[in-house]
Amino acid sequence: MEATSSSRNPKFQNKISQMALRLSPLVSITTGDVHPAFPSTLLNFWLLTGEQCDEIAHFYHQRTPSIYTGHYPCPIEWRTDASLDEKRRRIGRFMGLRGCESPVRVQSEVEIMREAREARTRAEEQEIFRQKMRWY
Repeated sequence: MEATSSSRNPKFQNKISQMALRLSPLVSITTGDVHPAFPSTLLNFWLLTGEQCDEIAHFYHQRTPSIYTGHYPCPIEWRTDASLDEKRRRIGRFMGLRGCESPVRVQSEVEIMREAREARTRAEEQEIFRQKMRWY
């Protein structure tokens, strides 16, 4: 049987190897148990659903802050209304996975100019109000 193109593709083989990486499970501080949905491989991590992320966050005391929340290596601030990507990124950061940091939002030039204009307008309005109220 002839080898398929995917089996000869080094980038594909590299990605398969990455997805097969085993993840060390975290244990609950209070029980010492591992959550049943805790991903055993990187592929399983990327297949987590939003509901599973919520359950994992709750199990490890991250969804509802308690005295145990800050005792984990990388505590996170959990939002149940977050998108699946954001939930997965936060769980990944909690687990210590690289590349799961919150993205830094870069403002466009238009947004920066709009904010500067709004700040200048507010400052001018405050100055006018201050001058009007000087006699008090």
